[in-house]
Amino acid sequence: MVGFSAMNLALGRGKLYLRHVRIIKAKMKVKTQSKKVNKAWLNDHVNDPYVILAKREGYRARAAYKLKEIDETFQLIKPGHVVVDLGSSPGAWSQYVRRKLSPKTAVGGGAAVGELNGSIIAIDLLPMEPIEGVVFFQGDFCEQGMLDKLAQELGGRLADVVVSDMAPNLSGIHSADAARVEGLVELAVDFCQSHLKPQGALVVKLFHGGAYDPLVKLFKQSFHTVKPMKPKASRDKSTETFLVGLGLKSVAKAQQ
Repeated sequence: MVGFSAMNLALGRGKLYLRHVRIIKAKMKVKTQSKKVNKAWLNDHVNDPYVILAKREGYRARAAYKLKEIDETFQLIKPGHVVVDLGSSPGAWSQYVRRKLSPKTAVGGGAAVGELNGSIIAIDLLPMEPIEGVVFFQGDFCEQGMLDKLAQELGGRLADVVVSDMAPNLSGIHSADAARVEGLVELAVDFCQSHLKPQGALVVKLFHGGAYDPLVKLFKQSFHTVKPMKPKASRDKSTETFLVGLGLKSVAKAQQ
């Protein structure tokens, strides 16, 4: 019987990077007596190549490969950087950033523990298991008190990169869901206006729908370069996509 820890890995489909791991042809069958579990979905999930790869490489969720592809495309995260992770739980993005900020070993790749060249600050409403070197705050990013805690932890420093995997609980009511998504992205952009370096970058998750065009417009008003991207690890059927903003058009308030 497959352990239900596999279910904790984030959803999604995509083509597997062949340089990472061989495609596994053997299928695992899931047995469960719970009527609440969709067996077809669970079988697809545990056989998803990114889920298998995440377990093999020690990531808490397959979402790590979404950020990995975005980072490798735009060369965002570098040793010495200050990175803020919004909506960080269960921690896969922070894990990826932590490895990017670790000194390279003789066999290549950053270490998941040990020396860290840079800073990572993460926040989420949900709890997150500790990651060595990551400062985590559990709380609501929408509340001023939590923003104050992030600012205090930054200690006057400006972030090099802000990444946001924040997403609201979707209700199915398109107008309401669009407003929630739009609100979270607006908060992330506003945070960057105060705490991101002029040459820094913001990565946010959003969804095609009513909020998409207004958010692209907001990004174009806020950043010199705006690039949409749908990583291969995103599910084909998902409306999920990501926006990357490079270079603030206005200097962060912390520098003024």
